[in-house]
Amino acid sequence: MSIVITGGAGFLGTLVTERLLAADPAAGVVSVDLAPSRVADERVRSVVGDLTDPAVLADAVGPGTEGIFHLAAVLSGGSEEDFDLAMRVNVDGTRALLGAAREATAARADAGDPAVRLVFTSSLAVFGGPMPDVVPAHWATQPDSTYGALKAVGELLVAEYSRKGFLDGRVCRLPTISVRPGKPNSAASSFASGIIREPLAGIAATCPVPHETRMWLSSPDAAAANLVHAMGLSREQAGRWPVLNVPGISVTVGEMLGALERVGGAEARALVTDEPDQRVMDIVCSWPGDFEVERLVELGFVRDETFDDVVEAYRARFAG
Repeated sequence: MSIVITGGAGFLGTLVTERLLAADPAAGVVSVDLAPSRVADERVRSVVGDLTDPAVLADAVGPGTEGIFHLAAVLSGGSEEDFDLAMRVNVDGTRALLGAAREATAARADAGDPAVRLVFTSSLAVFGGPMPDVVPAHWATQPDSTYGALKAVGELLVAEYSRKGFLDGRVCRLPTISVRPGKPNSAASSFASGIIREPLAGIAATCPVPHETRMWLSSPDAAAANLVHAMGLSREQAGRWPVLNVPGISVTVGEMLGALERVGGAEARALVTDEPDQRVMDIVCSWPGDFEVERLVELGFVRDETFDDVVEAYRARFAG
């Protein structure tokens, strides 16, 4: 397999790369990012540059490309702060990548090979407005943020390119990933990791949203496993509208803090203080907190058992 991963040097791109290499000794990964891949393996080739640069795409995507994971994006907080950058990366970059995949698919068809498979990572941010407590699979998008609006544009582009046969696409609306190791990023939901990660390291953290805020969460390992699983779906399994609400677990912020206390102790919990942030609330509190995912679970997608398990796994792996 020859797989391209945009955002390959990032946290999630690294996990997907490692999972692909572990599953298939013959796999080859092309990481496209503004920095080289963090995976030290001779089967990984780094293409460093901007997705809107034709030379970068020509170097990364070609007739030998079998699949693409499109993970690169300006995140929710960054998109709200810099609309023009978000448009260039999240829309122009996505369209340029889809064009490269279309050209590769045409070349592969001449050789009798199947279309390039593409997994596009979307977000809960495509939703907004009044919603039921549990969102059904085909609930209409109504984003309340720049990030959500541009992800919705990407979803439509992937679905249309797939309908036209230019590629074989799937859209994965990922839950908020928690707990991420490392430093906070520009996502408005970054606190969902910070209120766990920092206290387990003995560092104070702030909670910017009400404790009753319900979140749809996935551990990093489950998210990476589900992205790789999505790549393996047939067209029939992906469906005519190949947009998938990836399974997660529904947890309130208060329940997250309860898990922190059970796993890390009262001392860790005491390090989290409330500091309401209207900018964060306006974005995160517009997202749904629960989904109908029975069909996807039947298709083999995985979900975490409990958030306590997620916190315990993070502590064992990263916090000692």
